[in-house]
Amino acid sequence: MPTVHFRGEEIECREGATLRDVLLDADLTPHNGKSKVLNCHGFGNCGTCAVKVDGEVSDKGIREKGRLLVPPHHPNYDLRLACQTKVMGDVTVEKYPGMWGTQMAKEPLPPLTDDADADDTVDADDEPTAASADDDPTPADAD
Repeated sequence: MPTVHFRGEEIECREGATLRDVLLDADLTPHNGKSKVLNCHGFGNCGTCAVKVDGEVSDKGIREKGRLLVPPHHPNYDLRLACQTKVMGDVTVEKYPGMWGTQMAKEPLPPLTDDADADDTVDADDEPTAASADDDPTPADAD
């Protein structure tokens, strides 16, 4: 059985299980802030379940590829949508800050602690921010 490593937890799942479902079944979430409630519930439309995944997973499908081309996502971020990703072997998953989890300049979110579980408030960091020109991952000569 594959093992998913996420925020200090190890979750066993069946091969081919959807990553979003595996996390939610373990009372974990691939969403930040308000997107825990305001999301597309696994249809691949909103992009708020974007995570960095290392390990054996399914290839990106058409729906996922299309959504990850639309801002605030960018192909250079090398993220996956948890709702569209099938677990095929052991994987390590990291969630970055921001509503869409695309604030890549920061470290991934730390493991959950009992104190963090009690605090469900939304911080300003959970809100999307406009990227500055210096943060644009697109090369200047790209047209």
